[in-house]
Amino acid sequence: MPREFQRGHKARISDLTAGTDLYVGVQITAPGLTFDISCFGLDADERLSDDRYFVFFNQPKSPEESIQLLGAQAGDTESFRVTLDRIPPQIHKLSFTATLDGAGQMSQIGPGYLRIVAGGEEVARYAFNGSEFSSERAVMLGDFYLKDVWRFAAVGQGFDGGLDALLKNFGGEVAEEEAPAAPQQPQTGAGAPGFAPPAFGAPSAPAPAPAPAQPQPAAQGFAPPPGATPPPAPPAPAPSVHAAPTIVAPLAPPGGGQVPPPAPAPAPYGQPPQQPYGQGPAPTAPMPPGYGQQPPAPHAPQPPPGYGQPPQPPGYGQQPPFGQVPGQQTYGVPQGAPQGGAGVTAALQQFKETPTGQRWTQQNKKLIRVDLGMGGQPVLARQGSMVLYQGKVDFSYKGAGFAGRIVGNATGQEMQLMRCTGQGQVFLADNSTHLHPVELQGDAICVSAENVLAFDESLQYEVRRIEGHGIPGGALFTMQFQGTGTIVVKTHGTPVVLPVTPTTFADCNAVVAWSAASQVVVSSQVRMRRNAYPGDTGESVNLQFRGAPGNFIVVQPYEV
Repeated sequence: MPREFQRGHKARISDLTAGTDLYVGVQITAPGLTFDISCFGLDADERLSDDRYFVFFNQPKSPEESIQLLGAQAGDTESFRVTLDRIPPQIHKLSFTATLDGAGQMSQIGPGYLRIVAGGEEVARYAFNGSEFSSERAVMLGDFYLKDVWRFAAVGQGFDGGLDALLKNFGGEVAEEEAPAAPQQPQTGAGAPGFAPPAFGAPSAPAPAPAPAQPQPAAQGFAPPPGATPPPAPPAPAPSVHAAPTIVAPLAPPGGGQVPPPAPAPAPYGQPPQQPYGQGPAPTAPMPPGYGQQPPAPHAPQPPPGYGQPPQPPGYGQQPPFGQVPGQQTYGVPQGAPQGGAGVTAALQQFKETPTGQRWTQQNKKLIRVDLGMGGQPVLARQGSMVLYQGKVDFSYKGAGFAGRIVGNATGQEMQLMRCTGQGQVFLADNSTHLHPVELQGDAICVSAENVLAFDESLQYEVRRIEGHGIPGGALFTMQFQGTGTIVVKTHGTPVVLPVTPTTFADCNAVVAWSAASQVVVSSQVRMRRNAYPGDTGESVNLQFRGAPGNFIVVQPYEV
């Protein structure tokens, strides 16, 4: 039976199947509505840095064919073939999305699903329906993302703005097409070149060999689900996908010109400016101030703006400041106004909420957001740590019980918690400390109760004793968290993570967390001769860590 996913659930692909040649099918329907189902190949910053990895009806495959659009088959509205071991290293996430083509909203859809098939057998399914959405016109259904290994996450996050909002979320925007072109819609009828996979494990006629530049991957038993149309032989090589019109484009400059890509940092003073990408040779006439070069020396005469060439908008040819809309004029900005433009909106642009499709989202170093609607699991958080919430959220007291209070008081590991439930987003913080979400997937971690801000209720936790003796009032206990979920650890300042070696010692007041497999012993440097004289180093009690390679400790630049 396939593994059933709910919104917010995640799993390693290797836990679902040993293969890397996968079939992804999406089923979504609604009376009178039409859907466009696409796949976005995103980089490490979750941006569509290369529009060749936007796979949709007008661009049915990526350059190396690691992502291919197969069309409607086997009861699926749309389907894809994904070969994980052929995806280039710059692609870190594949986001499968559905957008409405025309009027309507996602609340009108009937029961649908996203499923993963490997070797002709369905291994995972994420089911959804219209009751999970309201006025959204686009939705991210599921992600394949790379986090040391490829994993799958059921997302189910919608956008009211439809395709425009979806593209802007991924760093692109909709551009007007210059000329209409017939879409290359894959078909499943006879003679339709929708997909021609090699005959893995089937005694049929050998498939034509691929181009020399694309070596054939090892046979992994790829097969569409039962009922799918057998793929015909591949057609003649199609023209380059760059010749086909695409709706993804870089941000358009004023007047429809091209904007050179922003440089990571200004060129050193005196260095000649670099020729902007996509433009012809630089004109011989002097350039306006700020046009792709450093301003002249303070005492050097400056040519008048626009001398010898048509006038251009101020700042044309360079990346606008952070928070300013590309092409936005800055005429009338008062003296001393922020560089991002005038007005409250421009001044606060850099502090806007960070939207993602994850359950836990870090807004900045000291503020984190949890979406209670994803995963359906309540969250336990430190009492008073809520700074803002949206939606229908209920906060209740989480008691430890009589035995728990006794143990907490005796060990110093008592946590005053509240239980957050409902459908909404809760923003958490505590005394401006740095926050670090740690995702556990069956493993365990030891964290002092003082350094825990919040965690999923699905995690198991208990007080664990640190071995040692003869240290009255020393740090002899900690909390151990284990299971599948996320725990948010707080630190004073930016911590450092060190591997455990046979000679690793840490101050018991500065250590924050460590791997549960590490052996921890209280170490005391009490020597009669050294303590017979006045004065003290203040470092007489430490924690010694021992463990196999792979164990770690986390230390903050602060002593409690």
